[in-house]
Parts: sequence; structure tokens; C-alpha cells
Amino acid sequence: MSMVLAAGTMLAACGGGDDAGGKDTDKKAFKVGMVTDSGTIDDKSFNQGTWEGILQAKKELGIQEKYLKPSGETEADYLKEIGNLYDAGYKFIVTPGFKFETAIYQAQDKYKDAKFVILDGNPHKGDYKPVVKDNTVAIFFAEHESGFLAGVATAVQLKQGEAGFIGGMEIPAVQKFNWGFQQGVKYANENLGTKINMKAENVLYQGSFNDVAAGGQIAAQMFDRGVNVIFTAAGGVGVGVIKEAKDRAKAGKQVWIVGVDVDQYADGIYEGDKSIILTSAMKKIGHATVDTIQHEVDGKFPGGQTLIFDAKNDGVGIPDKNPNLSDDTVAKVKEVYEKIKSGDIKVSAEKGDLFK
Repeated sequence: MSMVLAAGTMLAACGGGDDAGGKDTDKKAFKVGMVTDSGTIDDKSFNQGTWEGILQAKKELGIQEKYLKPSGETEADYLKEIGNLYDAGYKFIVTPGFKFETAIYQAQDKYKDAKFVILDGNPHKGDYKPVVKDNTVAIFFAEHESGFLAGVATAVQLKQGEAGFIGGMEIPAVQKFNWGFQQGVKYANENLGTKINMKAENVLYQGSFNDVAAGGQIAAQMFDRGVNVIFTAAGGVGVGVIKEAKDRAKAGKQVWIVGVDVDQYADGIYEGDKSIILTSAMKKIGHATVDTIQHEVDGKFPGGQTLIFDAKNDGVGIPDKNPNLSDDTVAKVKEVYEKIKSGDIKVSAEKGDLFK
């Protein structure tokens, strides 16, 4: 397995999207399938980002597309839908998230003439030892760089105050978001005249990605301790965090949330078009999906490789539109982004002396 940078620029069975509304009915059209993780293609997270990338590939490359939603979240559930896609002629299959790791480990051997893309995960047999075969590509993102940019944006926009972090499970992707955010805040404090404080008690992991109520409770405790902005990378737990912030905003409190993975601005709307989402630390999932499909169309599928999407190949960042950020903040974040791309700023993916 080689570590490389991607060049350039990711039912019960309710199937969806098979040529829906399109004209690509030619049987020779390249077929791209997707199996969703828990949730649907409008989950405002990994499923949606992946599906939007596939739809972009349909528009740009004329592919045929289809997704299948499993009836559950087990390896068997995932393998069943992978098999259904394969039987329907969809032999380029994209799977969003680490929950597909053992399923793809098996599928890459079972369907040797198919191609697999796994986002944010490595195929393994349950022992966490990566086995990326020649018909599979594993894609990861530089969460620490994305978190860093969100940290800079937060500090520059708010100037001063208390920041917190609420993660889901304490896994590498979530940890790197946290560590990058802390580094971004520190960078802004040291170089851009900001005074955002972070305390150990306000950096924690709930331990799951689905306890909405716990997310709200933890956020309430942080806000009560004087925290005025929380970065949450926590799935369903983050939904609870956002709800607590929205309730407080409705009551006239000025609190903010930094979203994760995708642009979560819409999730934070609490009145009119006002949102408590200051900005979001994004993984450009759709970009990675389109890029990999393009490679296959060009006959350059990077099979057997683990690709890292980072600032250098525009794989991470904050949203293009940030209604709650000033033009000055956006300009400063762009400057920092360019420095990360050029290597002038190096963001660590390790904890070092940071919290948690």
C-alpha cells in the first residue's frame, strides 16, 4: 500500500437515482453505485456529500448512478447491497465511512472485476490491519488542516471569548479535527491579535455518534461555564449540540457552533435565515468522489493506494459562503489556507501538548 497525495483535484433496498431525470440511458454508460451508511442521501453529512459528488460526475461525465440503502448497519447488510449493485451492473461502488471497512475487505476479493472506493476508512478483516487490493482505493482527509482553518476563522471573527470542543467517539478523524482546531486558535492568538481561550474541561468526547440528548446536555454545561463557541465533530451528538445552541440563540444569547464534515449552516438556522453555525470544518467529500470517478474514466484508477485529500489538493477547507464571517475574516483565512498549501504553515496531526 502506498501513501500518496491525490493529484488534482468521494433500498431496504430503496434504490434511488438510476437515471432519474437524466438522459444517460445508454447501456454503455459507466455505472457508479453507492451504498449509504446509516441515514440517507440528504443527511447533510457523508452520505449527502458522496451522493452530490456522484451527481456532479453524472453532470460532467455522463455516468449512470444508483444508490442503495441497507436495512441495517451490519457487515452483512452492507455486503448484501454491494452484491445487489454488482448484479445490476454497477461495478464501481463508493462507500462513505469507516463502518464499511470489513465489508469492503471481503467485497474486493468476492467481486474482483469491480472497483471500490471507501471514504474515511481502510479495508481490513476486523484486525485493523489495512489491506487495500488493486481494485480498491481508500481515501482519507487531513481533518487537522480543516480544523485549523475553522479555528483561525473562529478566533478572527469573535476576537475574544471561550471556545470548546465536543467530539463523538475518540477516533483519529475526530481527534485530528480537535487538535487542528486548537492549533488554529493558538495560531490566531499568536499572529492575528485574537484572544480566544480554551480550557481542558471544555474539550471532551461523548463516546458515541448517536446520543443526541447527551450532546445537548454537554453543550448546555459548557455554555453555562461561559463558553460562547463550540466546535462539534460528533454526528448525532452534534445534532444535540446544535439544538441547544439554537434554543439559546432564540432566547437572545449569543452563542456559536462550528460545524463539521460539510457546510452545516442550514442545520443551524433558528430564525429567518439566521444560523448559529459560524463556519464549518469541511471534508470535500464530493470533490474526492468526483476526482476518483474521473480517474477511473481516464483509465487511471489509483487501485491499491491510500489517498490523502488535504489543503494541497483542495480536499479540505471551510465553506465558500460563510454568512456569519466578515470579509476581513474570510480574507485572513484564505491567506492562512495558502500558507498551508505552500508549506509555510505546518499543522500537526498529533496531540503533542494539546488537550485530549
